[in-house]
Order: sequence, then structure tokens, then C-alpha cells
Amino acid sequence: MDTATSEYNFCEDFYGEQHMFYEIFSGPFGVMDEHFNTILPNCYDAIGLMLMIRIIHQHQLIMSRRRIPCLDSYLDKVNISLWPRFKMVFDMHLNSLRNANVKTLWEDDVHPHYVMRRYAEFTASLIHLNSEFGDGQLELNLERLRMAIDDLLIKLAKNFTKPKLQTVFLINNYDMTIAVLKEAGPEAGKIQMHFEELLKSNTALFVEELLQEHFNDLIKFVKAKASEDPTSSPDKPITVAEVEPLVKDFASRWKAAIELMHKDVITSFSNFLCGMEILRAALTQLLLYYTRLSDSIKRIPGGFALNKDLVSISSIMYEIRKYSRTF
Repeated sequence: MDTATSEYNFCEDFYGEQHMFYEIFSGPFGVMDEHFNTILPNCYDAIGLMLMIRIIHQHQLIMSRRRIPCLDSYLDKVNISLWPRFKMVFDMHLNSLRNANVKTLWEDDVHPHYVMRRYAEFTASLIHLNSEFGDGQLELNLERLRMAIDDLLIKLAKNFTKPKLQTVFLINNYDMTIAVLKEAGPEAGKIQMHFEELLKSNTALFVEELLQEHFNDLIKFVKAKASEDPTSSPDKPITVAEVEPLVKDFASRWKAAIELMHKDVITSFSNFLCGMEILRAALTQLLLYYTRLSDSIKRIPGGFALNKDLVSISSIMYEIRKYSRTF
């Protein structure tokens, strides 16, 4: 650009005409074209191609500010060549996700999958390169890529035989993807929000699965009967005998169960902070279930007889705070 600017100004001042510049530069343009036309058909680097497109745009702005038009046609020609190649390479990425062999890619490991990490870093890079341009076509392509990775991840998750492991696998991948996208800045908002919603729904699912694993009978009772008024159904009222086993079972092992839940979370999730948030959510949900059970017992005739076996809400809250302090 600097050489072209200097030569263009010289030709105009010395010869009084501009066409001499193009005669002088026909050789350099030819050398650059030959090199470019050799490299471009063999380039499969989508990030590199987008960098080139953005650099060309910046060069055009510089020449425009200089009011020097001598490179306009050349830069336009390069730009027109770059876009179709970028689109072709991007579509290859997209098709590689759509046609991926799940059996080959699947690993018996709940930690983030390497394909998901590559997707996250690839997407974050393109979002960052699009931050000042707002290219709608690129945003549309990134949305297509996001839909393809969603489908692939679900297919990979289904290879785990246990639903709980499927959920853990999805949470780890969504959490990692969000962390990478945050590095791209606020422009990642739409795609990042999508994965945050998926993380939220799968976290709620995992919390229920974790609690049912340790407190299944308690949860079943609370969901089925705890919200009812014990006296409202005279045919089959809730009795002390019905809830006593639940109360005694909880009192005998609730601390041990929470410790098991803690170990489960520590070993399941790659991100320690994410795991602790999930554990806290599970303990909070457990507290809600147990509070509903306690309230139900207070309404049962003779329910006061179980007071000696009821664990105080403050004791459960103390345990929640204790585990919350671990991070």
C-alpha cells in the first residue's frame, strides 16, 4: 500500500497521468496473483480466510482515507475470491459435523469432548472476527453450525447407558463451551445464551436424578401426597404409620447421603465451580422436599409423635452452608 501510494502520486505529479502506475505495477500484480491463485485452492483454514477478508477490508479503508484509488480493483478482486473459498471451507466444517460417525467419535468419558472444544474455539474466533462487522451471513452460518453440533452432542450422549451419565456429559460440554465463548466477548451473546439455557435445563434434570438416587421414596411421597391436606381425603388419609419410615430413614442417613452426593459431583464435573453450584442446587432442592414433608407431618393427626425423629431445617441448612464454603 505504501509503495503503491508513493508510485501513484509520483506518476500523477511527474507524468500528469495515472495509467502509467498500472503499467509499472502490472508485474508486481502478476506475481501476487500467481502466488495467490496457487495458495487459495489449497487453503482449508477458515479462520485464516476470514482474517484475510478482514485485513482486505482494513486495507480498503486505509486507501480510502488516503484518497488513493489505485488498489481498489485489485483489493476488490482478492476479496471476491476469498468469500466463496471461505464459504466452501465453512460448509466442509458443517458437513463434517452432520455426517460424523458417532461410533468412531464416542469415548466412554463424561468430560468435554474434543470435537465440542474445537467447535467452541472455532466459533469464538469467528464471532470475535465478526464483532465490528455484524455480517448477517456469517451469523446465519454460525447458527447452522450450532444446530449441527447440538445434534451430534445429543447422539454422543445417547451412547451412555445410564441417563445420569448422559446428563453429566452434556453439562460438562455445555459448561466448557460457555467458558470459551465468554472469551469472544459480548458478541457471543445469542449462541452463548442458547448453551446457558441447555446447561440450566440439564442441571435441573441432574439435580432430580441425583436426589432420586438417594431419596427416591421421600421425593415420591412429597410429589404425590405432601401437598394434600391429610384431612381432605377421608377415604385414604395420610397416617403417621405411612410417613414414619420415611422420617426415620432420612434421619439415619441424610448426612452420609449428602457426602456421597458430594463425592459424586466432585468426580463427575470437570469444572469444580460448576460442580459445586450443582451440589448446592441439589441440597437446596432437598431442603425444599424435606420442608414440604415436615409441613405435611404437622397436619397429620398425631404427627407430633414424629417430632423426635425429624431433622431440624437449621441442621440441613448448616450442611448446605458447609459444602458451599468449599469453594
